[in-house]
Amino acid sequence: MKIKSFKLLVISIFLSQLAGIIGSVGTVSSISSWYTYLVKPSFNPPNFIFGPVWTLLYTLMGIALYFVWVKGYKKQKVKTAVNLFIIHLGINTLWSLVFFGARNLGAALIIILILWAMIAYLIKLFWKIDSRSSYLLIPYLLWVSFATILNYSIWSLN
Repeated sequence: MKIKSFKLLVISIFLSQLAGIIGSVGTVSSISSWYTYLVKPSFNPPNFIFGPVWTLLYTLMGIALYFVWVKGYKKQKVKTAVNLFIIHLGINTLWSLVFFGARNLGAALIIILILWAMIAYLIKLFWKIDSRSSYLLIPYLLWVSFATILNYSIWSLN
């Protein structure tokens, strides 16, 4: 991978990681308290899995953003894709704040469904600009698909 703008790569990864950092504000305190007492399905992964997986996914998301952004923000399709990506990061963060912070499993389920649709649309948009960026978002879509099933299962069990 040839890096055209190291600064833009760092900014792209930082923005993605920032969504995770902000989302973790409500998550950290809930993991050892409220979340522990919820009834969870048998396929619920151990808590220690989530941090590394999300860190990797946010990094891949940032690299995907970079591949698109470096094509030129002045181009309308790039500007649209980058702006939608930033909005999607807000939805991603909102899910954590609603699920863990507000402890509202039903609202979080609606948010994660919106998030899933946004990721699928971003994959399509990114493909038209740089196909590598779409491939980098596929693990994210798969993980959010699993998280959606998990969110639904926890909501229905509680």
